[in-house]
Amino acid sequence: MYDAPRKPPRSTSSYEASFEPLLDSDEAAALLKIHPKTLQRMARQGEIAGIQIGKLWRFRASVLNEWIKSRTMAG
Repeated sequence: MYDAPRKPPRSTSSYEASFEPLLDSDEAAALLKIHPKTLQRMARQGEIAGIQIGKLWRFRASVLNEWIKSRTMAG
């Protein structure tokens, strides 16, 4: 059996530096000071970017921040 040479694992420090933890609906809604169900509805309708994992929604804080900036610039 042929064993292909394995690549060394990437360092976790570079991975951790590029990975942004996700917020759940409650955490994200608290930042926006809205109800979690309102945030979930907005995500379902495409008004705000979110990631649905099964029945649960997850949000990036940076995306929420950009969304707020775009709303304040438009209005």
